[in-house]
Amino acid sequence: MMDMGAANGTSTEAGRAAVRESVLAGGVRVSRNVPATMRDGTVLRSDVYRPADAGEYPVLLMRVPYNKDVAQSFVYQHPSWYAGQGYVVVIQDCRGRYASDGRFDPLRQEAHDGYDTVEWAATLPESNGSVGMYGFSYAGATQLLAAAENPPSLKCCVPAFTAGDYFDGWMYEGGVLNLAFVLSWTVQMLAMQEAVHARDWKAAARLHAQANDFPRMFHERPLDQLRLLRETGVAPYFFDWLKHDTRDDYWSSIGLPERYDRITVPCLHIGGWYDVFAAGTVRNYGELARRAGAGEQRLMMGPWIHMPWAPEAAGPTLGPSFRNRVDPAQTAWFDRWLKPPRGTRPGDAPDDDPGVSYFVMGANQWKTAPTWPPGETTVRLYLASQGQANSRSGDGRLSPDSPAPDSPADVFICDPSNPVPSAGGNSCCNRAASPMGQACQATVEVRNDVLVYSSEPLTDGLECTGVPTVTLYAASSAVDTDWVVRLVDVGPGERAVNVSQGTLRARYRRSLSDPEPLTPNAVTEFRIPMNPTSWRFRAGHRIRLQVTSSDFPAKDPNRNTGAPQASAHPWEYVVAHQTVLHDQRHPSVLCLPGGGQENVIAAVPGRAQ
Repeated sequence: MMDMGAANGTSTEAGRAAVRESVLAGGVRVSRNVPATMRDGTVLRSDVYRPADAGEYPVLLMRVPYNKDVAQSFVYQHPSWYAGQGYVVVIQDCRGRYASDGRFDPLRQEAHDGYDTVEWAATLPESNGSVGMYGFSYAGATQLLAAAENPPSLKCCVPAFTAGDYFDGWMYEGGVLNLAFVLSWTVQMLAMQEAVHARDWKAAARLHAQANDFPRMFHERPLDQLRLLRETGVAPYFFDWLKHDTRDDYWSSIGLPERYDRITVPCLHIGGWYDVFAAGTVRNYGELARRAGAGEQRLMMGPWIHMPWAPEAAGPTLGPSFRNRVDPAQTAWFDRWLKPPRGTRPGDAPDDDPGVSYFVMGANQWKTAPTWPPGETTVRLYLASQGQANSRSGDGRLSPDSPAPDSPADVFICDPSNPVPSAGGNSCCNRAASPMGQACQATVEVRNDVLVYSSEPLTDGLECTGVPTVTLYAASSAVDTDWVVRLVDVGPGERAVNVSQGTLRARYRRSLSDPEPLTPNAVTEFRIPMNPTSWRFRAGHRIRLQVTSSDFPAKDPNRNTGAPQASAHPWEYVVAHQTVLHDQRHPSVLCLPGGGQENVIAAVPGRAQ
């Protein structure tokens, strides 16, 4: 999540314990390794940045497992910049990470540690007793988990690029393991520092040497015997995540869905359309905005991957108008709740304060709306073919007309030993290991195990803003399989670019907690939501839908046996014969949410609208 440079940092015991004072250029004062004792006696350490002039200031707190020295400054302004805006800034290493004591157990200790740290930060010298939190990814989770404990001194949060559910939307999606993300995150971002923290230099050296050994590790099976982690003994939680492959008590004990009713502080939620946590960011905003006791909620979604927050769009660069929106936006949020102007109350909003701001890709515009999703209209495009929708050379169509009574079905093979390669999408965190963002779809769409359905060229532009969904009537010869759907924009010269995607493991079609096998060859209805997006299909472009059964290495390929995935050997799989129906009785359909009547607030220069 995620500072790729943090994995190279080390700390000696003396360095962890020593408190150091210094003054940065510009006069900001820094105290390094300031200790805070948690309720169980464990000591966590923070760097504290104070404005040049002594006084009383509100506190901004970030709790991060990726090295407080870095402070996620590869996407945010440096903590000294925030101190220069009139805040005491506290950057803390999470339990068991870098300078902090204890044992790291991802997500499971952050609620209580977050509460204790907020209340400790409120009592620091020069603190006025009011605390706001910020940070993205894991540091977004540390905010929301702490907020659910209701520390009295916490007044607002800005959780960015973070999940709404740590089972569905972090480790898994639709019941399918986010293989490239979860494995690369564990190995590159967590495991080596675990070995360093334990002073296991042999394990640290091996992890350092093999931390980029992809794609070999993506292919290694069984996953629950992954040699690098089993033999070094670090990151045992990775195997817990594999074992708990349904949404059981292991996940609900730390889940945000069980805690939404307890979050009462105002939050500004920030995310990116191509982030692995795009759906979670939108869900967090929506769930809290619907709860009367949750305080005010705001949402900002930009055309970003997980990191860095660089533009993701087809064609020429989008220009600079959105790159540095986050720091000013969250500073304004903190000023509103922590430093209201004289004569106003905390939280008083300007008259033009929008509930939601979002970037429309393709149109290159920022828009605002009072709520999310902004539109209520839905465009329905039905799948159709003459039975040969295989590949972009096939006869698959998307049509606004209802299906013909006798429209023939499309058939393809799902071979787990030869999965469909990933081409962009929603993932994290290292693009070299985990495919993410926009990508040309040519290498995917030439395959016969990818069904391709395309509309006629659009006479007028069409905005899709919200959550695209696919209702698929399909049958499989296997007792379990996966469905992967991808929304694509096809421009001049057949340039096909991914817009959004969704994944569903068939046995989780009704419940993530109670899986149910398929009846082989029985036609079943599957509803597959994609990741939220905002995209304008331009006049002359075509809308395309891909339907397939794998997305490797982004997703762990289904072995199609119904047996536990993590313990399967490479040879333990079956080939599944997949049938997609789209006749009058089985109207498979793509539903695109409309754009509504939102307010256009900015157009990015340099490209036609």
